[in-house]
Amino acid sequence: MSYFQHFNASDIEREYPRGQAFIDKFSRISRDALWHEQNDRFKRLLGRAWRMAFYRRLWGAAGIEPGDIRSLEDIIKLPTFGKHELMASIALHPPLGDFHGRDSFPSDPPPMVMHTTSGTTGTPQPLFFGPRGRETQNLLLARAYLLQGLTASDVVHSVYGHGLINGGHFVRESVLHWTSALFLSAGTGIETRSARQVELMRDFGATVIVGFADYIKKLAEVAREAGIEPGRDIRIRMISGHLGRESREHMSQLWGGAQLYDWYGVGDTGTIAAEGRDQNGLYLMEDAQFVEVLDLDTGARVDDGQPGDLVVTTLYKDDIYPLIRFNTHDVTLIETTPSDLGLNLRRMRGFLGRSDNMVKLRGINVFPQAVGPILDGLPGFAGEFLCMVERLGAREEMTVLVETRDASDARLAEAADLLRARLGVDVLVGFKRPGELATQTGIETRQKPIRLIDRR
Repeated sequence: MSYFQHFNASDIEREYPRGQAFIDKFSRISRDALWHEQNDRFKRLLGRAWRMAFYRRLWGAAGIEPGDIRSLEDIIKLPTFGKHELMASIALHPPLGDFHGRDSFPSDPPPMVMHTTSGTTGTPQPLFFGPRGRETQNLLLARAYLLQGLTASDVVHSVYGHGLINGGHFVRESVLHWTSALFLSAGTGIETRSARQVELMRDFGATVIVGFADYIKKLAEVAREAGIEPGRDIRIRMISGHLGRESREHMSQLWGGAQLYDWYGVGDTGTIAAEGRDQNGLYLMEDAQFVEVLDLDTGARVDDGQPGDLVVTTLYKDDIYPLIRFNTHDVTLIETTPSDLGLNLRRMRGFLGRSDNMVKLRGINVFPQAVGPILDGLPGFAGEFLCMVERLGAREEMTVLVETRDASDARLAEAADLLRARLGVDVLVGFKRPGELATQTGIETRQKPIRLIDRR
């Protein structure tokens, strides 16, 4: 069967309403009724997962047998997993691993959509989607945009990237399939030059920008340099993207007073939570995602209001690549105050940082451990380095301190160019004499030297 024959759009929307139907449902539903809805979907998901070698291996290693998990109340018994386990699956079953589960269908497996992560640390991780799961994911992001006020008269300018990564494709499908807004798929500055982007926004009357905060800020500066004034020549009323700890007031001013909205998700899970027009925490899409926040050290659940690792069970992905207790390693907390919109959904604070030393720098995932192998190709590199992350004004910067035997200006520029090319983002570089970083990295005293100091 074709992609479109594997799902019914009306059935998906009935299960996962959007727009006013979403507001109506979650203004009325009780927490108990929502739990039963989650539990029914979890049991369907669990049955699918037991047919997959990946989960049988993962859970079997923890001593879990099929009868041990009967409902969501038992989910805490299951081990969490993350990228390490997925990459191990690929190593065992190259090139795609066995976590997608397409080969577990007895007959007529559904078509499989494949994208990848950005591959900052080396080999990208494949991401897989079945037709029904993909369209549900698309609807959930559209639900977020509609909750934030997207309308049929809006012109949406997207600066999400394309290529093998999921972002730009998924966002485009979401707006085109599940809203009536006009969509401009500009992409990154490499795909469409920044100067051209601001011209297109002006000429086509863009009213909404979606993407990562740092590039959106840059576009405002590019526009002004070209004599195009945001708020007058480009009338952006709404920005929806991944804001992190960015200054909303500053970005709003750059774009002539636009309203800013945050949303959160990762490539594996799709949209997990989004701000509403109250701009007071991100509403968890609890009919689609079962969310736990776990202590960073013990893995036990923490109380609401306490930070921890965000662990997600994606309740609708019961066709291709089911996700049960996927540890995002993103740190957040659950808000404790009631919803200003009167929705019976929990809210999360948003992205607070990484628990595994990964740095999100201007929308790019940067792993400090990846810096060393890159610097190995730099003449004069003495083998030691340290990443320092701090906020300089309105911008987050990472400085890579490098021990070197050649501290010339030419070598400094070469190091900066090398890191930018391999990491995909600009970083600052400072040179140190061989041995000078030993006190900070603990290279002589620690089994695992310190590679990241976060001063934000």
